Amino acid sequence: MKNLLKFFLFVAVLSLLISALYDYQLRHGRLGSLGRSVPEKYTLASNPTIDSKQIASLEALNRERRALVSAVVPSVVAVKTSKKIAIQRQNELDPFGFFFRRPRNFRNPNEESLVENSLGSGVIVTEEGHIITNNHVVDQVDEIDVQLSDGRTKKARLVGADAQVDLAVLKIDNPGVKPLKLADSDSVQAGDFVLAIGNPFGFEETVTDGIVSSKGRPNRGDMFGDWLQTNAAINPGNSGGPLVNLRGEVVGINTAIISRSGGSQGIGFAIPSNTIRTALESLLKHGRIIRGYLGIQARVPQPGQTNSEEGVVVDEVVPGSPAEEAQLKKGDIIRKFDQHDVKNFAELRSLVSQMELDKKVELDVVRKGEPVKLTAQIKEQPVDYQAGRVVPQQTPSQPPTAPNEEQGGRVLASVHVGELTPELARKLDLPNGVRGVVVTNVDPDSGMAELQRGDVIEEINQQPVTSVSDYEKIVGSLDRSQPQVLSVCRHRARSFLVLRPR
Repeated sequence: MKNLLKFFLFVAVLSLLISALYDYQLRHGRLGSLGRSVPEKYTLASNPTIDSKQIASLEALNRERRALVSAVVPSVVAVKTSKKIAIQRQNELDPFGFFFRRPRNFRNPNEESLVENSLGSGVIVTEEGHIITNNHVVDQVDEIDVQLSDGRTKKARLVGADAQVDLAVLKIDNPGVKPLKLADSDSVQAGDFVLAIGNPFGFEETVTDGIVSSKGRPNRGDMFGDWLQTNAAINPGNSGGPLVNLRGEVVGINTAIISRSGGSQGIGFAIPSNTIRTALESLLKHGRIIRGYLGIQARVPQPGQTNSEEGVVVDEVVPGSPAEEAQLKKGDIIRKFDQHDVKNFAELRSLVSQMELDKKVELDVVRKGEPVKLTAQIKEQPVDYQAGRVVPQQTPSQPPTAPNEEQGGRVLASVHVGELTPELARKLDLPNGVRGVVVTNVDPDSGMAELQRGDVIEEINQQPVTSVSDYEKIVGSLDRSQPQVLSVCRHRARSFLVLRPR
């Protein structure tokens, strides 16, 4: 037994010695084959794969793009906001209160507050330090800080904002950088090269490139200008940043995306620079955006139908409006407005909204097949006016849809909505001016995972939704075989959802 113990002791000591020797050799690089480390021979490539002379045009493009980026980035800023949210203090003991203290409200000792921070982008557009950004970036916040590209941080003052067009003007003192020029967005064409610059996910001075994919995309129901569409990557935090052309001019302000994931899917939207210029001047001069007003409701054809002539068919004339004074009548087709061709209601409302107030404009109208010229004097849009309402055309064979009628095969039948009240809008933390219906429930297994409870549907296929009654009428006229585009507001983020037929 004693010999056996000695044998095991010997084996243990021998194992320790072998392990120590192996470790020593390993540390000093003296292991050869079977675990020994020897220097590996390596030769790195010394010449490029291709001669730069063979790609001279690409090399020149690379240099020019660097020059463009370095010229415009200093005028782009990161917008950082903070907002205090009051909460009631709980009576029970908070085990983490000693380490994670919240700001106390000494006027009401039972109330505490949390600080909510958010990020966005902006661009300096005047020598005096005025910055354009999105309204939803700075809406209902307590403090606004602007960080310049050189690292300086400045307090910003909110000069004016408009929730419908989603623009805000900030002001900082002594910016020390050159502002970017606002381009003529009417001259922009699909295919033009553009850069999107901003602060996505907090990554400052991020530059993405692409092209203008399309122009004239109607926005979410406000009539003050259409949008540019781009495939340059736009993500959360890019909001308010510029879309820049080859000359370093701002052609748009990035504001929304179509996305199933919440990130870029190559379909982004920017407010055109001409709209920005008009809104900026109005906000600086009047403190609000002055919108022109004609006073009509338009009729659009049913799915599968088209108008025999391009133009806007007048469905209703608002009493006391410039349209009534101009003697427009129901059934008239507006073909031209102030010598501009009008193909659809979106084009007409954009032209009217940006028209100088009290200006007399000529309307080319077709009435019962005959051309008629009328003159309208544009007035300011009333505060309670539901701008841009389009009435779905009903056919004799299709009666209007009852608001509560159960329709199993109806488009969006699995989406249940309710009225959006001011109290509910505050609970959902929505931006000011949001109109629509709130999603109360989405049926399981409906294939509509993109929609969530609490989402606000503002528009369906460019038709503004202002009540459950509006929603039911529009949904009742939809073609089930066609994709539907929903403009949705979720908290403070706005986007489009495309629902395709299954």
